[in-house]
This record gives sequence, C-alpha cells and structure tokens, in this order.
Amino acid sequence: MPKLFRLASVMMSGLRQPVDRTPAEVGLDFEDVTFPSADGVTLRGWFIPAGPDRAPTVVWVHGWPWNRLGNVGGRVPWPDRSVDHLPATRALHDAGFHVLMFDLASHGESGERLPLTYGMREKRDYVGAVRYLRTRADVDPDRIGAIGMSAGGSTVLYGTAECQPIRALVAIQPTKVSIFSRNMARSEARPLGPLFARMLDIVYWFRRAPVPSSHDPSVPAAGLGDTVVQYVQGTGDQWGEMSDVEHMSAVTPNSAGVIAYPSQERYGGYQYINTHTKDLVDFFAKHL
Repeated sequence: MPKLFRLASVMMSGLRQPVDRTPAEVGLDFEDVTFPSADGVTLRGWFIPAGPDRAPTVVWVHGWPWNRLGNVGGRVPWPDRSVDHLPATRALHDAGFHVLMFDLASHGESGERLPLTYGMREKRDYVGAVRYLRTRADVDPDRIGAIGMSAGGSTVLYGTAECQPIRALVAIQPTKVSIFSRNMARSEARPLGPLFARMLDIVYWFRRAPVPSSHDPSVPAAGLGDTVVQYVQGTGDQWGEMSDVEHMSAVTPNSAGVIAYPSQERYGGYQYINTHTKDLVDFFAKHL
C-alpha cells in the first residue's frame, strides 16, 4: 500500500530532479533562458546555438518525472534507468541545428502547475517554448521540430496543432495514461493494481483536472496535418503497448511509421536516442 500511494503521489506531483550538469560537459556553449508557458508559468532551460545565422531548431520535451537533461536512474520507487539527452544534443548541434532544452512545469527548475496531466496541460509549456523560439532572430521560425520522450511525446502531440508550423516530430514511447497506469500498477503493486486507474480518476476529478482516463494522444495526433511524425516504441516495454503507438501512427496524417526498437523493458526503449543518434539527426536533416 505505501508503494502504491508513493506512485500516485509522483504521478500527480512529479519529482524534481536536480539540474546538476550542463551542455558544457559535451563541449557545447549555451545560454540560460527563461520564458513563459502559454498560461504564464515561468519555464527555464538552455538554448544551444549552432551558429549566429538563422537555423532550424529542435526542441527537447522530456519525460516524467525527468528534467531537461533526461533521467537519472535510482531516484524513483520503481525500476528505471538513466536516460541522457546530451550526446544526441551534441550530434544535432554539430549537424547545424539549434537546440532548446527546457524543464516542463513542476520539473527541474521551472515553475509549478499541478497536478501533472501528461500532455493535456503540459502542451502549454511546449507551445510557450515554440513561441519563445520565434522571438529569436537567429531561429528560422518555419523550421522547428521537436523530440518528445515518453510523456513528452504525448505533450508534443497535444501541443503541435497550437503552434504550427512544426515540420517534424519524433515521439518516443508516447502512451495513454490509462494503459501506463494500469500496467505499471499491476507490475509494481499487484494486489491493488486494478484499482489504481479508477482511484486516479477520482482524485483528478476532485482536483478539477482532466481525468487520466480521458488522456489519448491519438486524438490530437489525428489533427497534425503536414507535420511528419516518427514514432518509436520499445518492443519489451512492460508499461506501454505497441498497439497503442501503432494506433497513434495510423491516425497521424503524415506519419513516418513506428520504429520497433528492441528492448527488454520501458527504459530500454529510450536508449534509441543514443544508439541511433545518426538516424535521429538524419530525420531532422530531411524534414527541417
């Protein structure tokens, strides 16, 4: 029971991981930046310039409960692994892309918005990031793309329609909250797992927030128009489901399909960004 309550608490409120490294670790210059979300929450991050000229830009949208750097394993009450955004950021920079890394609300060093809704409200942070980029003279406003990791993948699907044109997205293991919470609770709190999703809906309803059972990234995905979306889903993900991501891809007007990435568990699927960095760079080079 205590483990289930801890899981529910982190799902609703997050877990602020410290921003204890910088892009200088991989030899990159960067600017500390601050900008508002679409609803006024103060967001903090880094802008990593590829050069002084107008250039295409890639936005990182991290997962739950990570920060702009990715995830540090061992800080949550379930089995996880570290996920590092910096090596792929270096590769994107070296290929001529500006990169924006920032903390979603209630993560890292950004302001607070609770409870977490896994894209339904976090889309406001992504929209704010894109609006900020379009104020910069060194950014080509028509050549912006994004990488969304996990809940960040759902976030870019929810938010892109509100900040078009976005030319290209990579959505890595986006997942319906109902599927994720059911599977995770079943594996981490077996006797009470089936009740977990229903409990979350009741709590969110009392907090006047969108209930998790209404979370469905395929709905906004169907309205993405010309935006090219590459989906990635780990084959061994014990909490997400390949069929869920395949459905998102099927309804996306300009989907590049689903890359079925070999993995043994959910965090293994996120390693795509570092084992297939060249493919990631080539995707944006083609579409931005």
